Amino acid sequence: MTSSPEKPAEKSADPVDSLVLHATDNHVSWITLNRPEALNAITPDQRERLIQHLSHASSDPDVRAVVITATGRGFCAGADLRGGPSTGGPPAGERVAGDVARVIRLGAQRLIGAVLDCEKPVIAAVNGTAAGLGAHLALACDLVLAADSAKFIEVFVRRGLVPDGGGAYLLPRLIGPQRAKELMFFGDALTAADAARLGLVNRVVPPDDLEKTARDWAERLATGPTRALTLTKQLVNASLDTDRTTAFAAEAAAQEINMTTTDANEGMAAFTERRTPHYRGR
Repeated sequence: MTSSPEKPAEKSADPVDSLVLHATDNHVSWITLNRPEALNAITPDQRERLIQHLSHASSDPDVRAVVITATGRGFCAGADLRGGPSTGGPPAGERVAGDVARVIRLGAQRLIGAVLDCEKPVIAAVNGTAAGLGAHLALACDLVLAADSAKFIEVFVRRGLVPDGGGAYLLPRLIGPQRAKELMFFGDALTAADAARLGLVNRVVPPDDLEKTARDWAERLATGPTRALTLTKQLVNASLDTDRTTAFAAEAAAQEINMTTTDANEGMAAFTERRTPHYRGR
């Protein structure tokens, strides 16, 4: 991936920058996990950098879409549990009530929340196995592309753990409670094709086509009415947690807000003038 001339990738001496690659290209923020020897298991430093990039994407008007992907044969094997609390695992030594909940709340849940709350459309380009928190990182994205060699695994039961990182929130909303329980109770690997059939994946492509397809989708989103897409994302994400009256009120408010944007005015003008709209993300 090459950097856009208007916003080149920033160089840094911070070691974590080699573990989470970042570049902005054609108004798309590309975030790439780059720890292939560990199947891209996420360390706390990587997690914080992911959250930082997602937050920056929200606030930067020149970023209009985000892609999260990875290098090597794994998308993300979950949180790196090998080093106890310093790497996102359970606290070591004497445990005080609340320690584990605090680690989860400030770690995995913050990461998934950052994806759900990002004010730009986020695409997951799943190049390989997505397990545990890695599966939830992908499923929290607005659109999911997967290489046909990818797998999704609710691995927690294999380790005697309760799902975290929002899994019990995300999965029932995506595929219903019965299917979600099946995946979480057994922890079986789900192929990309089966994930697509269940509705967890938007499209399955050959591995060599994954980046191209992600780029095509992201650049298409990046030329769209960014604020309208943001408001649409917020409405859809909130819809399953609210009643009809509240959802309808939110929809009307979102439309009111959106009609003040330059892109909404451009869209209406283009329709009237029978021409293709040129959206600027404003």
